Amino acid sequence: MTEKAAVRERITEGGVVAVLRGIDEDRIVPVARAIYDAGVDALEITADGTRAAEQIAAVDRELADTDAVVGAGTVLDAPTAQAAIDAGASFVVSPHTNADVVRTCNRHGVLVAPGVMTPTEAVTAMEAGADLLKMFPASTVGPGHIGALAGPLGDVDIIPTGGVSRDNVADFFDAGAVAVGAGGAIVDDSAVADGDMDRVRETAASFVEAVEAARSE
Repeated sequence: MTEKAAVRERITEGGVVAVLRGIDEDRIVPVARAIYDAGVDALEITADGTRAAEQIAAVDRELADTDAVVGAGTVLDAPTAQAAIDAGASFVVSPHTNADVVRTCNRHGVLVAPGVMTPTEAVTAMEAGADLLKMFPASTVGPGHIGALAGPLGDVDIIPTGGVSRDNVADFFDAGAVAVGAGGAIVDDSAVADGDMDRVRETAASFVEAVEAARSE
């Protein structure tokens, strides 16, 4: 199994990508550890934060002895993708479709999931060599949009992100999602601000339980 295939398996088997955005550098490692301990195997650190590459590298080191996969999110261009890959990112996620980002990831054998909303964007992403498709923002179109894309395009692997919660996660899996991405529903910002890692872990575990229940139905 290639490294890219192994990363894809971790994401789709676990079914959850935790989006870590705007977390202070001195707390990113304990937060990531708490979320992993809660049962989340895929952690996405957004590239729009301060010293994102250093954060990715630090979390990657912290979880090196686990089966976690650490990636970069909100990657808007190829140089940012390259920096994330150099820092150790195992996957790259974008809010949009940028063919240069996809090519950069493919050149390095790193899984890439560009953001799509329309059939045109989905086809463009697939033709560029995307491994997974991030449907973003999912809250704008809802679970039914997964089937709307799959209808004309066939079997597409979609990860809805943006507005996914414990209350609606079952609807997204019922619609055909292979995994979901979530930020606020997993990462308790107030607990992070308080340095309460027990509460961070509990919130993440609650989301994981909702995903497991949804996928077992």
